[in-house]
Amino acid sequence: MVQHEKYMHRCLELAALGLGFVSPNPIVGAVVVLDDKIIGEGYHQKYGEAHAEVNAINQVINKFPNSAELLQQSTIYVSLEPCAHYGKTPPCADLIIKHQIPNVVIGCRDPFAQVDGKGIEKLEAAGINVIIGVLEIECKWLNRRFFARVQKHRPYIILKWAQTLDVFFAPVDNSQFWITGPEARKLVHQWRTEEDAILVGKNTAVIDNPQLNVRYAQGKAPKRVVIDRRLELNPDLNLFDQSVETFIFNEVKTDVDGKNKYIALEDFERYVPQYILFQLYLQDIQSVIIEGGAKTLNSFIEAGLWDEARIFTGEKELKQGIKAPAINGHITGEYLVGRDKLKIVVNQ
Repeated sequence: MVQHEKYMHRCLELAALGLGFVSPNPIVGAVVVLDDKIIGEGYHQKYGEAHAEVNAINQVINKFPNSAELLQQSTIYVSLEPCAHYGKTPPCADLIIKHQIPNVVIGCRDPFAQVDGKGIEKLEAAGINVIIGVLEIECKWLNRRFFARVQKHRPYIILKWAQTLDVFFAPVDNSQFWITGPEARKLVHQWRTEEDAILVGKNTAVIDNPQLNVRYAQGKAPKRVVIDRRLELNPDLNLFDQSVETFIFNEVKTDVDGKNKYIALEDFERYVPQYILFQLYLQDIQSVIIEGGAKTLNSFIEAGLWDEARIFTGEKELKQGIKAPAINGHITGEYLVGRDKLKIVVNQ
């Protein structure tokens, strides 16, 4: 089992390289092992392109003239159950069977209805030895965005905010006030590259005029989401610059203006977080970072619609102001980012 865990750890390392590039698909890593040596590895690199198992097997084929013989003696490790259906690509379970790989070690089952055990059944029916559940908790955590979308029919929700040492979110007059240092800001931009969308409320858009891009990091810019009930925001704000797809939730109209998409909600008095998340789910958005303001963050907290919170605490004090959101959950980590403290909380 220790050997299995060693190779599954490598699958997880590979899978993480696909974060931000394959949504709404899961991130998956695979390695082919023979005589305690990795002879091929791969991961799902881009949505619609080859899956991890394909890339790992192809690496063996490209490296070794006797690849057919080697594969017939190998074990393939995969962080998520191989697919058993035709989607953007053919079934990976069929590929493993075709190459007569005798052993398959799987991190966790795929909860997607068209897979969910069917890949395992297909492999076992072909006489392949299948082991399931190696580093299962770690594999599920890595694909928590995908699992949330499939099982909860909504995106995975990450709350992010910064608070002062005396637990204030912003000054009383809502003026712009930087709480954290440059290291925290760079980290936030890196986080943005890993998620599908970033959401803010109207007040944040007015006060900060944010670009909500990834200028301090390398990677894909997320889609933008703003709540503007009566469409009162100035169209010259950075949010509406047509650089990326932007969803504007309101009660006035449903319309499309280039990359700006206006979506009218049925009821702005109740269930606003629920309506927004359902609409984003329909747009194949698998994960959302909510960055403010306090009212918007609190509305999702009160609805119980959050999965993870990333809370920075800076060194500054305000003495008075808008109180930072309060949250209950399991603290999974506390870190120092520059001079700021970062706490990660998970909703249980």
